[in-house]
Amino acid sequence: MSAPSHDCPLCPRLVALRNELRAAHPDWWNAPVPALGDLDAPIAIVGLAPGKHGGNRTGRAFTGDASGDLLFATLEKFGLAEGGEPRGVVILNAVRCLPPENKPEPAEIHACRPFLAAELKAPVVLALGQIAHQSAVKAMGGKLPKHRFAHGAEHRMHRGQWLVDSYHCSRYNQNTGRLTPEMLEAVVARAIALARPEAN
Repeated sequence: MSAPSHDCPLCPRLVALRNELRAAHPDWWNAPVPALGDLDAPIAIVGLAPGKHGGNRTGRAFTGDASGDLLFATLEKFGLAEGGEPRGVVILNAVRCLPPENKPEPAEIHACRPFLAAELKAPVVLALGQIAHQSAVKAMGGKLPKHRFAHGAEHRMHRGQWLVDSYHCSRYNQNTGRLTPEMLEAVVARAIALARPEAN
């Protein structure tokens, strides 16, 4: 079970929204959004879920909305993307389908976790936001009380992987100053340093 099917039936609420949007916007992707990039890359970035006009519309994680604009601009600065294509990084979401109001329910996060666990093999994982952090910890077999979310926090997981936390690069977080481009650059730089210890 490495990825959900195009018509994944696991979450009734998300299926209902998907069908509604397929009727309203038949030219959109409107399906579980797959991993973007190389699953064997040394760095994985985990977001929350596709945005309505981002991944849900384009079929590409973090593509087509403000959160993706900041993420890809940052990745390009570090040579981890070129022309909107990841280079040496894979981009995933904790929940593969668009949730109403961008708020997945716990059961939906849980139902999607096996897909995340199957693809979260990178030595270094960068989690964008608390829900992505929690789902990544569980997908990597960790315990949440031992690994608390905080921007810039680093966690050594028991299987040897590193988990680095960042606030999500949502439009809201950008507009309120909760996450600045400099803050995101700092955590991306740290993820690169952990992935390339021989260069330090």
